[in-house]
This record gives sequence, structure tokens and C-alpha cells, in this order.
Amino acid sequence: MRVRLLGPVDVTVEGAARSVAGTRRQAVLAALALAPGHVVSTDRLADLVWGDAAPPTAANTLQSHVSYLRRLLGVRGAILARPPGYLLDLGAEPTDVAAAERLIGQAERSADPGRRAGLLSEAVALWRGPPLADLPGFEREAQRLDQLLLRARRQLVDVRLELGEHAALLGELTELSRQYPLDEEVAGRLMLALYRAGRQADSLDAYRRLRATLREDLGIDPGPAVRDLESAILRQDPALELPAVPASAEVPAQLPLAVAAFTGRARELAALDRLMDEAGQRDETGQSVAIAAVSGTAGVGKTALAVRWAHRAAPRYPDGQLYCDLRGFDPGGAVLDPADALRGFLTALGMPAGRIPDGLAARSGLYRSLLAGKRVLVLLDNARDVDQVRPLLPGTPGCLVVVTSRDRLTPLLAIEGARPVTLDVLSPGEARDLLTGRIGRDRAAAEPAAADEIVERCARLPLALAIACARAAAYPELPLAKLAGELRDAAGPLDALSGDDSGTDLRAVFSWSYRRLDPAAARLFRLLGLHPGPDVTAAAAASLAGLPLGRTRPLLAQLTRAHLLTERTADRFSAHDLLRAYAAELTGPADEPRAAQLRLLDHYTHSAHRAAGIMHVPTDPITLDPPREGVTVAELTDQPGALCWLGAEYLTLVAAIDRAAEEGFDAYVWRLALILWDFQDRQGRWHDLDASMAGALAAAYRIGDRDAQARIHRRAAVARRRLGRGDEAERHLRLAMDRYRELGDRVGEAHILQSLTVLYDQQGRYDEALRHARMAFDLHAELGDRRGQATAGNMIGWCLARLGSYPEAAAHCRRALAEHRAGGDEDGQADALDSLGVINHHLGRPEAAITDLEEALRLFRQSGDRFSQSQVLDHLGDARAAAGDRSLARAAWRESLAILHELAHRDADALRAKLDALR
Repeated sequence: MRVRLLGPVDVTVEGAARSVAGTRRQAVLAALALAPGHVVSTDRLADLVWGDAAPPTAANTLQSHVSYLRRLLGVRGAILARPPGYLLDLGAEPTDVAAAERLIGQAERSADPGRRAGLLSEAVALWRGPPLADLPGFEREAQRLDQLLLRARRQLVDVRLELGEHAALLGELTELSRQYPLDEEVAGRLMLALYRAGRQADSLDAYRRLRATLREDLGIDPGPAVRDLESAILRQDPALELPAVPASAEVPAQLPLAVAAFTGRARELAALDRLMDEAGQRDETGQSVAIAAVSGTAGVGKTALAVRWAHRAAPRYPDGQLYCDLRGFDPGGAVLDPADALRGFLTALGMPAGRIPDGLAARSGLYRSLLAGKRVLVLLDNARDVDQVRPLLPGTPGCLVVVTSRDRLTPLLAIEGARPVTLDVLSPGEARDLLTGRIGRDRAAAEPAAADEIVERCARLPLALAIACARAAAYPELPLAKLAGELRDAAGPLDALSGDDSGTDLRAVFSWSYRRLDPAAARLFRLLGLHPGPDVTAAAAASLAGLPLGRTRPLLAQLTRAHLLTERTADRFSAHDLLRAYAAELTGPADEPRAAQLRLLDHYTHSAHRAAGIMHVPTDPITLDPPREGVTVAELTDQPGALCWLGAEYLTLVAAIDRAAEEGFDAYVWRLALILWDFQDRQGRWHDLDASMAGALAAAYRIGDRDAQARIHRRAAVARRRLGRGDEAERHLRLAMDRYRELGDRVGEAHILQSLTVLYDQQGRYDEALRHARMAFDLHAELGDRRGQATAGNMIGWCLARLGSYPEAAAHCRRALAEHRAGGDEDGQADALDSLGVINHHLGRPEAAITDLEEALRLFRQSGDRFSQSQVLDHLGDARAAAGDRSLARAAWRESLAILHELAHRDADALRAKLDALR
């Protein structure tokens, strides 16, 4: 837990930032945090909060503010009442200021330049903007913290100059000289960096600018230190040159083992050689870091090429070689976070684990500082996109980066000037050389026709050839003709990735691993071919096989050892598309595929139902039959785990709905679609939601289930409304109302009245919306449904606010909030708080509005409701702007705009207009 003062005042709890609502509460917290462990009197707090305009109730209001801050910090003892005021007690390092002072002090005591650079970089990274941003009454403290930052930046510049990073510092020093044009120390550092970069004339110009500024503003000349530096530059004093820096003892050598019998790729290796030679020229001119982007399809040998060349180039990079598998195309979605990759790199570069900062920006800055002035080769393997790569790029010339990816990484080529190196399948000669290198020249020469056929049957794809060669090497007595015959006889639609040869087939290659499996593992492999998603959990695999988890896990381990599965992350397994197609072809009647598919659908239906029930209380819950024998339901217990499971399984769940429709399992189609709809809506996946509802509706009509039809029409209306197709949404709602009336379902009718309220509100038909909200309220009251009554009551309040009746609106929404709190309905609470925030804003109560809206935002974030977050952030920006917090208003609107842009929502234009008006 930490209070952050080096930027907007907020707190972090367990690594997550929590904003502080209202400038007065921020002022109380800042005053206590600037004197941690010491009592700050109520008179001092009142003076900071209100100045000369403190009200008679200031002491009571301060007590209220302190209670709010205690709840925000989550620990009542964090702020103690101690006469004559209050004391902040958060342990040894309660603020980012204390952390910065500690790091700067450690740096000043360290004799190791590299460690000093790391500590100071970590300290500087703690500043997130102007300290105590937009907080009146703290100007003196903010100035002190500005000076602390300048002290750290000066020292960091000094140590980086000592480490030979003068070229990399020019931009930062130029900016510092603009910020502090009268600071002779900053000017002197800029002069020295320019001189060491070979720019003597520019260095002298910097001195002349300083002299002119001092004379014009202060009427004085530069001091003796800067004048002496100018004289030394004029005579090119050798003492100005960089002193020799002893080499670091930490020289990482992380390159993995190079592939045995690597052959071919002469053109691509030559391209990398040229880039390395050009990198030397870039170093001399101070240009950007040299980058190679190696791309190509899966199995084409990108990693093998990059690792082979990196070993060859390693002597040119005496300061080390860094390697990381970014797992960018992991089917399980386990893409490596760049921050985690940086932690590994910093550790390899000698940074103690306790000195590695939190946060991507801080780690990236420290990483670049440690690499500045060094010659290090960085190999980033299997990158997903440029966003994953950019934080891992060194900041100064001297280093060379090789990135491999299935993606072409076009932005990296366009912006960073990366050199593309594109791989295709091997040429016939290269493929033959690979085969010969793996199985031996004599054996290949003894059966040349068979060797050529093996090459062509493997489509000249390195991965396929490697598998075939492994088979041949494992059985040296096996004639190549027999091996080629197996490939020929097994030919069919399964080909080697995208090879042009339609006769190429990998079934036989895969069979060599498959035949060695135990019967139970072989059966599980076959059944996995029925799985519709990109990866499978152990629970899903157990359900497919109808086995307990304890018996399934050893089978998964066997498949992993045989390289027929890969465990990309804990408990998530994937296989190449070709292997999955091969497994599906092996599945036969003895495996009872229909029963396996039904168990799998039961697994996903019941697991998703459990996750959805944890995430929110459904208004019209679906009742499921007990899961079939042999089904394992995912173990989910809390909201973060449920939200994570839904996100990880989303593509599989959508694919399962499609598969159920293909197989005629209509009951699963509509149930699974209805279970998933709320997650799709909250995440803004409205096109998916629309498609899912269309399929579910067709299934419900096929089986004649009128209750399902009514439910689905209602959710289909949500999708159409979100997509701006209001007329179609209303048509679905009318059809749903007809079905509910046919069934005599009064609760369903009440829900449709609520849905019509929302639709009419979105269309600006506020009188009609209010009328339907009152009808829904009355019907819920008649049915004794207090939750539905509270929801409708909030809708009445919202509609009244739309019509300008704010006091009456507030009363309705407060009653709704109280009812939702009593019932533990967090979704209802969030909606009511959002309504109250907007109403308080219009009633001229911006601080109350901010408090309500920030709590609503917390609840919507907790439930993963992206679109509602964007709406609350929009309202929060309005309230902050009304309170005079323009920077915080801008931050809220920017975050809202980012979500709307991600969702491709039409409201984004209105947010852009607000931001433009604010500028």
C-alpha cells in the first residue's frame, strides 16, 4: 500500500491504483503523506483544505474525509486520530516520495556506475507528471519535489555520461535546457555531451545561448565552471574525453542451442550479415538501433535461422546476447507480457531482483539505460505484434535486435526502420541438404530417389522434414524407400501447412509419434480432434474422455512428452492445426464421438453457467439438468477467476455454440448462447452477440420452445440496440412480449417493459421511457419482486433526470440504491450510483457526483463491463470538469474514448468533441 504524490494524488493497494475523489480529500491525504508518522493538526489540515474560508463544521467534515480515506486504503489503522489531529501510518515506505528519496540516497552511496544508473532510473520513473498535480495550497511542497526530480535527473545524466551514453542523452539534455534555461549545471552537461558526440560547434553554441540568456534575464555572465568548460572545449582538452570504464562482470549469453545440421538459407543469412555491417555505420552516425524482422509461416524455421545467425554473430557483440520467447502465437493466449520479459533481461544484465522496478515504463527505461553504450545482441523470438516488441528495443545505437514472428510486423518496418527477412519453404537443394545432414550422406546417397521423394512429400517444410528425419534416425535399419512409401500411401487432404504440392501429407509423420502412445493416451488424442477451440483445459479434456481429472492429467503429460500437445501455460494444452486435423480423422465409432461431444458441451454449459452466476445475479436464470456422468465442471469461486475463465474460453465457447448447431444439439445452442450473452454485452462484443442470438433463435424455433424464444428475442434486442438498429430491437421486444403473454409470464413482461424503457431512452423518447419505467415498477411491485422494483425505480429516476426533474429523480435513485445494497446486487448498485452521479452533477454538487461515479466505475470494472465503464468515465469527466479538475476530466474522457474506440462505438465522436473543446 502506498500513497503517490509524484503526479496526481492517488493510492496503490496490492499494485492497483485507486483514485481519490475530490481535491479536498486529496489535500487531506497529501498533507498526511508529506509528514508520515507525524501528527498533522486539524488546524493545518483545515487551512490546506479551505484556506481562509473554512466552515464552522470543518472538524466534522475532516472526520468524514478521513473515514473515506480509510475505506479507500482498506485499513482503518492506516490513519490514526492523535491529538491535535491525525497521523498516517503505512509502514516504512508509505509514499512514492519516500521511495524516490531512498533510491536517490542509495545511488549517491554506490560506487558502481551501472547500479547508480539503475537506481536513479527507477527513481525518475516514479514521477508520473507534475507532483501534487492541480492541488492548491501545496505549491512549496510541489517545488521541493520538482527540485528532487531535477537532482535525480542531474545525477542520472552524470552517471550516464560516465558510462559513455553521451549520444543517447542529447535529446533529454536539450529538453532539460529548455525547461531550465538559467541552470548552468544543465547547460554544462549538454555542452559536454555534444562535445563527446563530436559536435564541438554545437557545444559552443550551447554556451553562447546560456550566456545570452543569463545576461538578458539576470544581467550576469556564466560562472567559472562553465567558462572553464568552454575554454577546455575550445582547446580540445584531452581531459574532456570519456575515461575508460571497466567492463561489467555481467555478460549474458542466453542464446539457445543452435539446430543441428542447419543447412541453406544463405540469402537470409547474408541479409542479416549486411544489417550487422550497416549497424556499425549507424553507430558512428548516431542513428537508430538496427532491427531485423524475420517472418514466415509456422514451422518454416524462423527460430532456427535466427538462433543460427545469432551464434555466428555473437563475437561482434562482446557485451552479451539476450534471448526471450515471447510466445506471441500461443494458441492458449499465454502471450508473454513485455514487463515479464524485461524482468528476465534486467536480471541477466546483473540487476538484483529487489532493484527491478514495477511497471513496464520503469523497467523499459532501466533496461535501455543498462544497454546504452554497450554492444548487445537481442533475439526476440515468436513475437505477436509491435506492441509486444517496442518496450524491448534498446534506445541507443550499438545493439542489434532480431525479431521472429508469424506476423510481418509492418509498423516496425515503417516506424522503427526494421529490415524484413521473409522465409518461405526450403528450395529443393536446401531441403535435400537438410535431409542429408540429419540422416547421413551415405544413407541418402544409397537411396537418392527415396530421399528426393521424402523431401517432396514433406513439402520442403523444415518442421515436417525434421520429423521425418527423426523417424529415419531412430530406425537406422529402416530403408528410405519404406519411409517414402509410408508417406505416399498415407496421402490425403491433410497437407504440410500451405505447401503447394497437393500430394504432400503429414499423417504418416504424425503416426510415428501416435503409435507409441498408450491406448488411453491415444484415445484422448483422438477425442481432442473433436474439440472446437484453440486450446483445451485439463477439465475439458477430462470431460471429453469421460475420465476423472486425476486419470486425465497423466495422459495429457504423455501427449506433451510426445510433442503431440504443448502445455503453453499451466493446465492449458494446444496442438498444431495439422495435428488436430489428424486427430479428428482418427476418431472412429469406438470412441463414441457423439457421447464425447455431449459431455464436452455439458462441461462448457455448466462451467459458463457457474462463471456467469459468479459475475452477476441473472434476472431470469436458466435451469440446467445435472451434468452427465463423466463431466468435470471448472472450479470457479470468485469474480476475477470467473472473468478470467470467460475471457480465456470465449473463442472456444463461441465455437462450441457453432459446433452444437452443426451437430443438431439445439438445446445446447440456445442455452449456451443465453449464458454467454451478458459477457458478450459487457465486453462490447455486440456483433458476436447478434450472431449468437440469431443462431439461438433458430434453434429455439426448431424445437418449438416458446420460453426460450421469448428470452432470446429479448437478448437479440440488446444486440440490435447496441448496434444502433432501434427499430429491429423494438420488433424483437414486441415478439418477446407476445411470447411472455402467451405463457402467462408476468415477470417476463416486466423485463420487457424495462428493456423498452432503455430503448426509448436511447432514442430520446423520454416521456415514453418514463411511462414504461413506471409500468415496470408497478408490475414488479404487484409481483413482490423487490430487485426488479429497485431496477425500475432507478430507471424512473434516470428518465426524470433526462426530463430535468433532478430533485425528484435523486429521491428515486437513492431508494433504488438502498434496496440494491440491502440485496447485495452490485450491478444494480453500479447503475444507481451512475444515475446519482449524473443527477448530482446537474444539481451543482460535483464532489458528490465524483464520489458516486468513482464507486460506480469500481463496480463496473470489477464485473468487466467495458461499455458501462466508458459511460461512467464520460459522466465522471463532466463532473470533474465542473469541479475545476480539467486534467482529471481529460484523463477520464481519454479513457472513455479509448474504450469506445476499441468497441468501435458511435459515441466516440462525441467524446472527441469534448476533448477538443477542453483543449
